[in-house]
Amino acid sequence: MTPDQQFARWVKGVAIAFGLIFVYFLLADLKMPLTPQAMATRGVVKVAPQVSGRLTAVYVHNNQSVHKGTLLFELDPAPFKLAVEQAELKLEQALQENAELDARISAAHADVNAATTRRELAEREAHRITALFARNLVSQQARDEASSALRTAQANLQASQATLAQLKVSRGAQGETNLRIRQAHNALEQARLNLAYSQVRAEQDGIVTNLQLENGAFATAGSPLLALVADQVEIIADFREKALRHVNPGYQALIAFDGEPGTLYPAKVVSLDAGVSAGQFDANGKLATPTESDRWVRDAQRLRLHLRLDQPAQGMLPAGARATVQLLPDNPLLGLLARTQIHLLSLLHYIY
Repeated sequence: MTPDQQFARWVKGVAIAFGLIFVYFLLADLKMPLTPQAMATRGVVKVAPQVSGRLTAVYVHNNQSVHKGTLLFELDPAPFKLAVEQAELKLEQALQENAELDARISAAHADVNAATTRRELAEREAHRITALFARNLVSQQARDEASSALRTAQANLQASQATLAQLKVSRGAQGETNLRIRQAHNALEQARLNLAYSQVRAEQDGIVTNLQLENGAFATAGSPLLALVADQVEIIADFREKALRHVNPGYQALIAFDGEPGTLYPAKVVSLDAGVSAGQFDANGKLATPTESDRWVRDAQRLRLHLRLDQPAQGMLPAGARATVQLLPDNPLLGLLARTQIHLLSLLHYIY
């Protein structure tokens, strides 16, 4: 065989190999999609106190695993205890004020009864004087004085009744439904709640991360002081949208993590995001901005897939750990090729 024939054979072989590789990658992209754009994520809770105060104790250390309800740190409880005591005193004062109002209401009832009796006496006296005046037995002055006394008695009765009504309104309802008592109880419960908030506890199981607390630091309500990373791991993977045409929740997958070369983890698809930021538009009053591109073939849009491991990882998977995700087709042959493909890539993680 001449050198020209050997060269032609090599060119032909390379062309055939290139064609086979091209067909394989085309088939793999359509039927057994894979993406290196994946990572492990964990829910992160920013722990912040609900009240402000001076930090007096930190009960955890960095990267410590904690359970829900574990005491993380504590603020100086002294001002909150004083607030509780003040609220208790106000409740006691409210009870005393109500007792005083009850006594004044009883006295007002007595005044109304006395005024009623005086009005009745004045009314009878006025009727008697009027009858005598009709028979010319008393003077006009006596009649006028009797009428004036009746009007005065009536006015005193109305004043006593108004005073009683005012006291009843000020007193309000009886028992625990009284407005003054309810307000005092509310203030006391709020003070007790603030005292409880001075002890900050974990709201879920997780790992304490980025702990920078020192005793004596001032904590402001609502300002995060540490991060609590949840134990539950979720995998997010970005695929080209055409690769997800037949992918639904429950679809099988294999995951290889960069930090664990050669190890594959079975997983299932949980959900597909409803959209990406490129499809989100704000009503800002501006005109549309069409996308400009000189390329004949535009970049494929990527959509985010959420997956969950069938079994926990052997080691600690930090949030942000990079991974490669291989979706497994139902076809046995394609499934074998997909498993071989991801296995080879997982072995390459020993190198890069």
